[in-house]
Amino acid sequence: MHEAPPKAVVCDLPAKQREALISLLADDDKGVYRAIRSEIISHGAGVVAWLEPYALSEEPVLRRRTQEIIAHFQRQETDTDFSAFCLNHGEELDLEEGLWQLARTQYPEINVAAYRAILDDYAHDLCGKLDFGATPEGLIAGINQFLFKEQGFTGDEENYYDPENSYLNRVIDRRLGNPISLSMIYLGVCRRLKLPVTGIGLPGHFLCRFQDPRQEIYIDAFNRGRVLTKADCMKYLKQAGYEFHEAFLVPASPRRVLLRMCSNLHQIYQREAQKNHASRLQGYIVALSK
Repeated sequence: MHEAPPKAVVCDLPAKQREALISLLADDDKGVYRAIRSEIISHGAGVVAWLEPYALSEEPVLRRRTQEIIAHFQRQETDTDFSAFCLNHGEELDLEEGLWQLARTQYPEINVAAYRAILDDYAHDLCGKLDFGATPEGLIAGINQFLFKEQGFTGDEENYYDPENSYLNRVIDRRLGNPISLSMIYLGVCRRLKLPVTGIGLPGHFLCRFQDPRQEIYIDAFNRGRVLTKADCMKYLKQAGYEFHEAFLVPASPRRVLLRMCSNLHQIYQREAQKNHASRLQGYIVALSK
């Protein structure tokens, strides 16, 4: 189901002209279709209001092409919304809100409230499973059992650079992700449980950290919650060719996390020669870097 159309003045094209455009929108000639699509889009987001009934057409081609045009304008709106979010919020922005807004730039039709409810349900289920008087190791083991064994979240090793691994809705749908997106699922659940877990942005990898006054435990969400020590992190950095700096283990601010996710996507789209997407992500990077 499509969300509400962008707020815009309703297109005032005469009824006969609308009918002519719609009749040609499903034309078998792709050249004709591209020309008609461009013509419709040139009239602005107001066309969505009269296109919407055709998005439910029984004619498959007309339905698909109409939905694609509507999605085009929805993406424009979500792009504007996310850019404004990046520009108008500081270092401690609402990270989860930012992640959902980023997801909507690619999937404008998603029901964010429903996805938030899934994370709420995870936390609710864990409340009944965890012993909150247990050691940090015991709490982490319980969370890992639930997320990685019962729910089946895992790192996407086969298609590591799939863009879908960076959009939270698709990570939840597919139970697959990259290190930072899986860490975001882990952090989202732990935040709801009010546990002292933060994100740690190592060069080339992203971890979570459980820290209390007595100890700190690092959690590799990409590898099904594998528990690491500080020494393990130092060893990883050395093997990856990095000189260790304490700053690498400082919790990443929400803005830095969002910037890193956008940077990852930008690199992926450049790698795949998807220029429009790469350009869009570059704009977010600029906004978050200010």
